[in-house]
Amino acid sequence: MSVRVQQAPFDPGAELNALHAANLGIGAVAGFVGYVRDFNDGRDVAGMFLEHAPGMTEKALGKIADEAVQRWPLLKVEILHRVGPLEPGEPIVFVGAASAHREAAFDACRFVMDYLKTRAPFWKKETTPDGPRWVEGRETDQSAAGRWRS
Repeated sequence: MSVRVQQAPFDPGAELNALHAANLGIGAVAGFVGYVRDFNDGRDVAGMFLEHAPGMTEKALGKIADEAVQRWPLLKVEILHRVGPLEPGEPIVFVGAASAHREAAFDACRFVMDYLKTRAPFWKKETTPDGPRWVEGRETDQSAAGRWRS
């Protein structure tokens, strides 16, 4: 399991490939990459600044990854999230799950992303033509995370 929060850009393809490197028992890798869009809620977005709570953010992401490992037979979980200034088109988040079989990898990847959106302490401020604005959490994210509560 690996959790990284960083300002530096990353290569999503390299991250995905690294998930199965040196482990021939991995038969499935599922990955998700989120990108900064140039629009949100019907408004143009020229950029974004992503803030976090150092230490607390990594701990929250680690708990999410640990819960995924408890729920599914995973061989590896990777979470990488950027912070700081970001421009449209840049990757902002990578979530990857590796297992012997596809179902666990798919489910775990979706679970991690759903919980990351609702439980990790990140704050997004977008740069728009009308000035900066903070991005609020969405009810759809809460609903998505709710499917995993048992």
